[in-house]
Amino acid sequence: MPARLPSWAWVSGLTVAAVAAVGVLTVQADRGPHPTAAVTRPAPSASAAAPPAPKETAPAAVPDGSGTGRRIVYSLGQKRAWLVDASDASRRTFTVWPGTVSPDPGDYTVGTRRDSTTGSDGVPIEHIVYFALEDGVSVAFSNAVDGSSPPPPAPGTKTGGVRLHKADGEAVWTFATAGTKVTVVR
Repeated sequence: MPARLPSWAWVSGLTVAAVAAVGVLTVQADRGPHPTAAVTRPAPSASAAAPPAPKETAPAAVPDGSGTGRRIVYSLGQKRAWLVDASDASRRTFTVWPGTVSPDPGDYTVGTRRDSTTGSDGVPIEHIVYFALEDGVSVAFSNAVDGSSPPPPAPGTKTGGVRLHKADGEAVWTFATAGTKVTVVR
């Protein structure tokens, strides 16, 4: 009759296999994309007499009075958002296309997230991150599946989608887990 392995040997073998699997997954995750701050480049000038533009400009600064800690800051006036880490450093900033309904300035929290749906403008959207309710309209960050900008809304239409470029939508989706703070400023 063959000898049986003691239970401690099985547990030790499974533990070694689990540690190896975690190591492999860690290496794979480290090779994946990491969010970075966006660099804003000036638009080309149509005037030949215009002075040459600088090669790079500094990213827009996080607005004063937008709080502290890990959060998304959304500026209604600048039509821009920032992903801010726990040390108050801006990790990414980008422009947005706001809907016709905007939340009042203040602090909100990411609630529901949805992989994909069709927006109120009929465009397939993804990476939907809901954070406010204003005038009965849900306000959420999202991006068009095809990466397009939103069409002009029909007159009188209430839309709460804050549309993002595709790469920015993916960054917000990764950053904005349920409970993430969203600070809206003028």
